[in-house]
Amino acid sequence: MSTKLFTPITFKEVTLKNRIVMSPMCMYSCEPEDGTVQPFHIAHYESRAAGQAGLVMVEATAVQQAGRISAKDLGIWEDGHIEGLKKISDRVHAHGGKSSIQLAHAGRKAEDEEKSYSASALAFNESYQTPVEMSMQDIADTVEAFKQGASRAKQAGFDIIELHAAHGYLINQFLSPLTNNRNDQYGGNSENRYRILEEIIEAVKTVWDGPIFVRISANEYAEGGNSMEDFVYFAEQMKKQGIDLIDCSSGGVVPAKITAYPGYQIPGADTIKHQADIPTGAVGLITTGIQAEEILQNDRADLIFLARALLRNPYWPKAAADELGYTIEAPIQYQRGWR
Repeated sequence: MSTKLFTPITFKEVTLKNRIVMSPMCMYSCEPEDGTVQPFHIAHYESRAAGQAGLVMVEATAVQQAGRISAKDLGIWEDGHIEGLKKISDRVHAHGGKSSIQLAHAGRKAEDEEKSYSASALAFNESYQTPVEMSMQDIADTVEAFKQGASRAKQAGFDIIELHAAHGYLINQFLSPLTNNRNDQYGGNSENRYRILEEIIEAVKTVWDGPIFVRISANEYAEGGNSMEDFVYFAEQMKKQGIDLIDCSSGGVVPAKITAYPGYQIPGADTIKHQADIPTGAVGLITTGIQAEEILQNDRADLIFLARALLRNPYWPKAAADELGYTIEAPIQYQRGWR
């Protein structure tokens, strides 16, 4: 049986053997609190590559120390982080997978720093400190940090970079009118709110010529937030800048009640894919091979990003293949149990 889930797809010169992506998920497992890769991280990511995910994406990795979500986040703000990250990338490649890393800055949602930074001096809620509104120099320094993070990602051997512009973290804080009340060139209309992401993309492209994905929150679940028209505009701008895929998540911008159900985020990926004419990734309570295949066959997205499903079962691709009546190659070490 021919399945789209197990059909290769190419972005620039990088070909994924299937459409299954390990979604970036924070592991909060850097016990030394210095951003360095630990043995857990290598085992964690390699096991999903051995399980035959086509693309394994490393968790949100901080481009600045002050931009960590937690003190136990991975980092890519200094050259000392490269060696450990390269070990992850190498082990993913050993199993025929492609490797990716999500470059991130938490902004006002940095939990363990003495001072946090954001588009505007608005706290997420009463549990978070009020951030410092970023100056022009702060913005320039952050754009440079993403550029240097991309350079280090290249040295670490990653195939794809994803920029984290979702879940209420720093770039998202600039994109959303709920969190950005600036009156300079970085605030106000959608063109100005997009400006920092535009500058980050251009800076990254000076040191990185591989595929670039961007994760966005395509629904803010709050009145006065970005509309789908805004998200399509942002996606159109990203396409003009050469972005290869929009990874469509949702939420996290402001406290909001979210009703989650199987496929609840797919409409965002579907709409952006067709209205902005750019490939998209679908994520959010996708649990079965049949569900993933339906999304792809109906042309609602181009990649399937899996989070909790791959935490529960590193060999989810095998289970999906069995469900769809498709045979995938087993790692040679596991062939006796694969039949």
